[in-house]
Amino acid sequence: MFGFNIAFSSNRVLPSIESFPQIKLFGDIPILGTIFTQYGLTYIAILLIPICAWILYRTNFGLNLRSVGMNPEATDAAGINVYRLRTLALVIGGGLIAVGGAFLSLAQLGSFTFGIINGRGWVCIALIIFANWEPIKVFWGALLFGGVSALQLRLQTTGIKFPYEVFLALPYIVTIIALSLAGRNATYPTALLKPYKRE
Repeated sequence: MFGFNIAFSSNRVLPSIESFPQIKLFGDIPILGTIFTQYGLTYIAILLIPICAWILYRTNFGLNLRSVGMNPEATDAAGINVYRLRTLALVIGGGLIAVGGAFLSLAQLGSFTFGIINGRGWVCIALIIFANWEPIKVFWGALLFGGVSALQLRLQTTGIKFPYEVFLALPYIVTIIALSLAGRNATYPTALLKPYKRE
């Protein structure tokens, strides 16, 4: 952000690129027309959900990954390198986060602007807690947030007499309500945010 401000602070018109094209999953269907058109990265994200669920719950790597979050001492005693596995998880997660951020500028908007993320990172953390660390539930939570985000744009065009800030805040309000309801029963990994020191 600092470098961006130095390079383009004097420009009134920010640089832009041609955004990624959208791909029709189902072509023109009689009467219904085109029913599902999304960016390629969206399809990849949807495919990653069952892949992540399979890796986490059906493979040795997933078992080891969950164990370093639940009981790193026992995992270390079993001969698994806790530091390497945690670092690998951070690298994979950071890469997926980077792709998500790049989607906004490269696919959806075609340019970079200040505040482009607009608090979505915190919403992602809330979605993980809401979904109780389960990939399939994360998908449903993301659909909820995305649906309410689309709804607030539609509501602004209906002429309802509300300040537009209320509509902009609507997705975040719904996220907070969903988190407050679902977060009561969330089962956190016992070693969450706890550094591991080998004895």
